Amino acid sequence: MYRAILPDGDMQCDDYEKEEYGVILYTESDEVIAFVPYANLIAVINEEVDIGDEPAIA
Repeated sequence: MYRAILPDGDMQCDDYEKEEYGVILYTESDEVIAFVPYANLIAVINEEVDIGDEPAIA
């Protein structure tokens, strides 16, 4: 599950795809939830990754 962070809130989605001008957010069944232009997008966060899952820096 992912969370798209926007200036005025956030949206949850199961997948997303990067495009030239923004990201497309999808449901689990690959239905489009929304297109978010990069100008309105702060971040897309993978909610299933824990901080402890980060790779060690060698």
